[in-house]
Formats: sequence, structure tokens, C-alpha cells
Amino acid sequence: MVTRLSQLFLRTLREDPVDAEVASHRLLVRAGYIRRAAPGIYTWLPLGLSVLRKVEAIIREEMANIGAQEVHFPALLPREPYEATNRWTEYGEGLFRLQDRKGADYLLAPTHEEMFTLLVKDLYSSYKDLPLSLYQIQNKYRDEARPRAGLLRGREFIMKDSYSFDVDDAGLDASYEAHRGAYLRIFERLGLEVIPVTATAGAMGGSKSEEFLHPTEIGEDTFVRSAGGYAANVEAVTTVVPADIDFTGAPAAEVLDTPDTPTIETLVAASNQLAPRSEADGGAWTGADTLKNVVLAVTLPTGERQLVVIGLPGDRGVDLKRVEANIGSFLPIGGEIGLEAANDDDLKKQPLIVKGYLGPGLTLDEPLLGTESATKLLYLVDPRVVSGTAWITGANEAGKHVFGLVAGRDFTWDGVIECTDVRAGDPAPDGSGPLEIARGIEMGHIFQLGRKYAEALELKVLDQNGKQVTVTMGSYGVGVTRAVAALAESNHDARGLVWPRAVAPADVHVVAVGKGEEIFATAGQLAADLEAAGLDVLLDDRPKVSPGVKFGDAELLGVPTILAVGRGLADSVVEIKDRRSGDAENVAVDKAVDYVVNAVRAS
Repeated sequence: MVTRLSQLFLRTLREDPVDAEVASHRLLVRAGYIRRAAPGIYTWLPLGLSVLRKVEAIIREEMANIGAQEVHFPALLPREPYEATNRWTEYGEGLFRLQDRKGADYLLAPTHEEMFTLLVKDLYSSYKDLPLSLYQIQNKYRDEARPRAGLLRGREFIMKDSYSFDVDDAGLDASYEAHRGAYLRIFERLGLEVIPVTATAGAMGGSKSEEFLHPTEIGEDTFVRSAGGYAANVEAVTTVVPADIDFTGAPAAEVLDTPDTPTIETLVAASNQLAPRSEADGGAWTGADTLKNVVLAVTLPTGERQLVVIGLPGDRGVDLKRVEANIGSFLPIGGEIGLEAANDDDLKKQPLIVKGYLGPGLTLDEPLLGTESATKLLYLVDPRVVSGTAWITGANEAGKHVFGLVAGRDFTWDGVIECTDVRAGDPAPDGSGPLEIARGIEMGHIFQLGRKYAEALELKVLDQNGKQVTVTMGSYGVGVTRAVAALAESNHDARGLVWPRAVAPADVHVVAVGKGEEIFATAGQLAADLEAAGLDVLLDDRPKVSPGVKFGDAELLGVPTILAVGRGLADSVVEIKDRRSGDAENVAVDKAVDYVVNAVRAS
């Protein structure tokens, strides 16, 4: 049926919503595609649902093309499966938890690994049943502390999540590559530019992981790429590690008085006065010659708070996202953590930490979490701190620094962690050239989960030899509502939305402009003929609405082709306009349907 604006549940807005931060949020609300119900929660209106369903249809087709089968789980789930994988605790405050009238614990699912695993365990038991790929398109829930940017970061959102089940790692590799190819085809069909980048697995676990990022300045993800083809999320970038240095014959470290030097800038200035260095020895001291020791506070899923010290070159800053992505292996408890710079209250509890003069090797009077006796503060270093490098660093005493402290000789560390900010011009780890920094929106994420969830939930099958083996899994997600927002973000102009034809709510927007009955009758007939030709048609047949409002709404709604029936009808012509290019042409009424059909087919 032709969709008539005179009957459509639609109200466009002339002004931007006050809480809108980005273009997609402003325009989707103004054009009547979505409506805010609560912070981070949106109601989908008829035109918005039309776009959403077209995105879903493309995803379903590409999932079917790789043999994936669709299921549908409830969003309300029991606690027990998530307890078995420890994610009831690990998710921390991001999980919506609730109880029924009998006091039983439930959650609103942020993701469904456990449920997919248990479903396959319930029904399959032999290698002959595998490989298997299942998926769903379902609402997800995460208690975002600061929902923002409309659909881009909400508390309720729609995601396509699929899971592969294989007997061995070779099968997992094949399933992973099949999903990767399907994702590239999905985004190509949507008309959405994405860059696959190496990523960290994070709380999901597993080994290989890639994100599909849509490059945009408003993106929350920072990634890097090189001219030679390297691309990675900034959290997954690995540092090019310098070679160890032979420290045989290196002079002994020396402690010097350095009053009023709590910052790298003041320390460098004092160092060049107290111990100037000749050009032959490297020239003037810089921040890169100093070892900065930063105290961080980690809040574990249990709520306990632990201090960690990170040692890094003084000319670099700590990237908390990179630390958070990589610190899990050094902590006694896994799961999602909170991470921030240690505050004054944290430091007051550890009086041996001298702010501004902290160095490596500090011993505390109380035990660290997971230990039984007093031990030195957990100390991790940037990969650039290699054996034989000499540093100016704090002497763990107010107003004093140590010069020539040699790594591997004078101090050691508990581990090496990727922790510093990545800069434009840093070398790509694969040798493909200098890195450039960009921002993007995460549109999809794929993981080789391996056997983490299968082991926790005892998903096993009999192999060809009749022996029980643990199934290996992959996990693959696409943000469906986020895709709608990203498409709006990258397809708009000053007048409104400009949808790609593959997802537009209609192929053609017919506008009756004027007061004469003939104009409305001709517009209605053209709309019916276009619909009969197989096109989705939006007809603006609203009476007593000015031409300016109708044309403004047509440009705001963003349908790819606009067909206006107005004053030109006296000369038996209508105006057909391409919304994206703005090109318009007068076409004879009796040729208009063929003209539009050919334009649609050509695009």
C-alpha cells in the first residue's frame, strides 16, 4: 500500500531536541523516526521501524548465505547460567539485575553466550551435528552510566549476535572467516564504510578478535592505521620494543636533591641544571629520559580497591582504556573492572607513596589483594622500559630523584603492559609505516571465543573416536540500532537525512504541492502506479499544508527520490529530484513512472 502522510503517525519538528549531541540524534528525532522514552531508551515510530527492518533484512540474508540459522531467546534470563561463567559478578554495575516475587534472581541480558551454549548442549551431542552457526536479532540491556548520542550509546539496543560451534580449532577458523566475509558484505550493502581492525577480547575472553569501525569524528573508539595496511583499535596496538642494552660498565645510580620538582617539566629543567649532559652523551635531558610512575586505582568486580603503579617514559601519557584492556592478567580476580587515577584518599592510606617522587621498588607495610604477607607494590612497566635502559626517576623520598637508574640492574618489574597513549607517527608493529590516528563507531565485533564458555557450561560432544571433546566457539555481533544511527550520521546534509536507497523508508516521496483537485488526483495516481511497479511510495497528500512545509519535510525525511506535482502540471510535467545530489528535472507526467523506476534500478 501507498503510505499517506495524511494518515501516517508522524510529527516532524522544526527545532532540535535539547539533549541531542550529534547529528543522527537530532535528525532521527526531528524527522519522527524515534522518540525518547527515558535516558538511553527510545521508542521506534513507523518510519524508523521501516529503516530498522530493512537493516535487519540485509543482515538476515547474509547470515542465511553462510548457513546460520535464526533463533530467538528471551531478554529476561535466570541468574544461574551467568553465575556458572562468573559473569553475574564480572559484569559489575553494567548489568540490570532484578528479582521476581519469589526472590529469584534474574537479569536483562547484555549478551547471550551462556544461553546459546546451553541450548546446543541440550540438543546436540555428536561431532556429526557440527559445525553449527546460530544467531538472533534481539534487544540487549546495559546500564550505561552516561547514555549519550541517541542510539549510539543507549541502555536498550538491538543487536544481531551469532555463535559458531565446532569440534576443533580448524573448524573455528573457517567459521570465523565465514562470518567475517558476511560482515563485510552486510556493511557494503548498507552503504556504510567500515574498517576491520585488530581488537582485544576483553571480558569476552578468547583469542583472535576484530572490530568493524565506521570512521567518523564523533566515534568513541580510537584506532590507528598505516599506509601499508595495518589497522588496530588503539587498545590492541603493540609497541615496537627496543632491544636490550648491555649495562656492563654503566655508572652507578646517584641520588640528587631535586626540590620542587614534582612534575616532569620541573624535573627536566632541574636535571639540565644539576647534571647537564654533553651532546656526545645524548644532549639535553628531555621527558623521554625520565621514568614516570603513575599510581592507578583498580576497582575489582568484588568492589575491592587495589593500587597499581605503572612505569613509563615521562614524555608519554597513560591511556586508561589501554591499561584496562591489558591489566586483567596481572590481577587475582578476572572480570570487568573500574580504573582511574588514584585519589588523595587512596594515597593517604599508603604514606610510603611520596606524590611526585615515586620510584620503582617500593615496599608496602600491608599485603596486596590475593597475598598473605607484606609485599612490594604491584609494578608494571611500558614495553619501552627494557633491560639496560637508564632513567631519571623518583627516589621514593620527597625532594629527591635518582639519576642513572638502570632497568634490570637496579630495579625489576612484575610485568610489561601496553599502557601509553599511541601517537601519530609511531611505527606500526608490522613495519608497514608510521601510524595515523582516527576515530570510529564500533559497528560489529567478532571473537574466537575458544572453549571458555563451553568448558564453564560443559558443552561436549563425542568425536570420531567416540571420545568426548569440548566444543570450540566463536561469537559475532552487529549493532543493528547503532547501524541506523551510523547511517544517519554519515548520510545527511543541512536540510535533513539522505538515506541510502537500500534502507530508505520509501523509494520515492510523492509530494502534492498546491490546492487544485487535479494536483492531488495526479499525485495519487502516480503514487499508485509507482507502487504497482514494485516501489515503496510515500505520498504527501496533506491538505492545507504549505508547499514550504511539504518540501521541508521531504528533505528532512530523506527519501532518495522526490517527485513533486504542482504548477508544472499545467504543462503536463512534474519535477523529479534526486535528494542526495539535489539535481532536479522536469519530466512529462506520462513518463514519470518509468523515469523513477529506471532511476531506482540504476542506483
